[in-house]
Amino acid sequence: MDIFNVLTLIGGLSLFLFGMSVMGQALERRAGDQLRTLLGKLTDRKIAGLLTGLGVTAVIQSSSATTVMVVGFVNSGIMTLKQAINVIMGANIGTTVTAWLLSLAGIDSGNLFIKLLKPSSFTPILALIGIIFYMFCKSAKKKDTGMILLGFATLMFGMETMSGAVSGLQDVPAFQQMFIMFKNPLLGVLAGAVLTAIIQSSSASVGILQVLAVTGQVSYGAAAPIIMGQNIGTCVTAMISSVGANKNAKRAALVHLSFNIIGTAVWLAVFCVLKALLRPVILDEPASRLGIAVAHSVFNVLCTLLMLPLSSFLEKLVTILVPDDKRSDAVAELDERLFATPSIALERCHTVAAEMAETAVAALKDAMVSLRSYTPALAASIREKEDKTDHYEDILGTYLVNLSTRQISEADSREAAKLLKMIGDFERIADHAVNILESAEELRDKELRFTEDASSDLTVVSAAVRDILDLSLNAFLHDDLNAASMVEPLEQVIDQLKEQLRTRHILRMQKGDCSIDAGFAWSDLLTSLERTADHCSNIAGCVIDIAHGNMDIHQSLRAFRTGSEDFRQRFQEYQRKYVLNGYFVQKRQEK
Repeated sequence: MDIFNVLTLIGGLSLFLFGMSVMGQALERRAGDQLRTLLGKLTDRKIAGLLTGLGVTAVIQSSSATTVMVVGFVNSGIMTLKQAINVIMGANIGTTVTAWLLSLAGIDSGNLFIKLLKPSSFTPILALIGIIFYMFCKSAKKKDTGMILLGFATLMFGMETMSGAVSGLQDVPAFQQMFIMFKNPLLGVLAGAVLTAIIQSSSASVGILQVLAVTGQVSYGAAAPIIMGQNIGTCVTAMISSVGANKNAKRAALVHLSFNIIGTAVWLAVFCVLKALLRPVILDEPASRLGIAVAHSVFNVLCTLLMLPLSSFLEKLVTILVPDDKRSDAVAELDERLFATPSIALERCHTVAAEMAETAVAALKDAMVSLRSYTPALAASIREKEDKTDHYEDILGTYLVNLSTRQISEADSREAAKLLKMIGDFERIADHAVNILESAEELRDKELRFTEDASSDLTVVSAAVRDILDLSLNAFLHDDLNAASMVEPLEQVIDQLKEQLRTRHILRMQKGDCSIDAGFAWSDLLTSLERTADHCSNIAGCVIDIAHGNMDIHQSLRAFRTGSEDFRQRFQEYQRKYVLNGYFVQKRQEK
């Protein structure tokens, strides 16, 4: 083996790792919705959690990425440690899929059909299809499909390149001696752990072992301990990701490490006993690519069968290793560890944004209650909700901007843009809640009272604002286009209510029924309520725009108001519903 073989080996390894990364990222983007569905079905049942971990890892082709994601979930408080344990066990089985795919490269037969199953036969076709999809299709999903095929083709080409480069090692005495040395189980475990810790992928390290098996110098007796060690080495990624996380997240990372160490210790002991007592002939035979894939799968399944009944023991063990203390654990609403799987990170953003929306709407409704039933406790609650929405806007804005800079699907990009637009509107709604509260406090401190007619008018417009808040919130939470389409007609009615109420109040002041101070408070109240309706209109318009792939909200609302019979009918319905004492709200003609 000369310097050119070494360079070829390095190039092949680089292509192999790059192809695996590209394929995994494209698979995650293409299967984003399925990942959300899988994780949405999480329960405390062991089998359900196990299958979830298996399914997610089979999709993204990385148990390390799955475990990092689990650490992020636990750190965010959206997954319990008990659920995390089952998912981590499933991830160890899901990661074996890659080895089975790579084992296809070892197919050798004169049969035409079987030859077609060999990657070197069908990979060029996949690469051709992939480049057509990637370069000539406009659909983001088809482009991602093209990247999956190109990534797989690159991965297999890299593997074939490595196989050709290492074929000459079979005649190198030092290489033969190295794998004789690895027949010592402890050295084999150490070698597998170190290699996997360096490249941070057990799938990739198993693939490298399958390539080395081409030389015929890797026996099953040497391969088995290396495979066991690879499971320990892959824990490095999760352990690193848990730095700075809360106690439960650190426990989740330790579960991954403890699971693999205990599983390796038990089955390595069994392996050594069988080797010493029975001396199986197969342990001295050269390992094949398929044989390594089988050994990898069998070992991971055996570890899971051993530890699944002991999940409670694992939970207690890591709780002892990371004990509770007097300080309460901080929960991160949005964890950057989830960036490894952008679709899941975006789903978490939507959950936090939903909490923000409900908080803002609740604050505004409480503020309207404070106008009639003010209490210091209610005032404190409103201000607390407003502070909470400020916090949500800050963390969501930063997180979504960082997420948008990563490679995400077209659908996820639209969802991120929608959230970035809407969180500002919800934050402003909470601000108006405080403005209304301050008006209530001014009325209370100055001992001002509205007349009976003014109170009646306020009841009408408050009911309309409550209605529009509910409609816009429902439209956002459930992407309800029907609710969203009902917002704009009601917003127009509220605009006209505001003008009508101001006119009526001026007339009352001219008659001496209302004071000037009360008039200032009345004007501030109407402004806050009308602007709240404007923000609700923005939210509903954004929901409609995103659903139709349009980002120009003003153009959409203008077209909806001027050219929709449905808009006119609903406008008239709201006119009849929100009638002032002695007045109907008259429709203004849009110019």
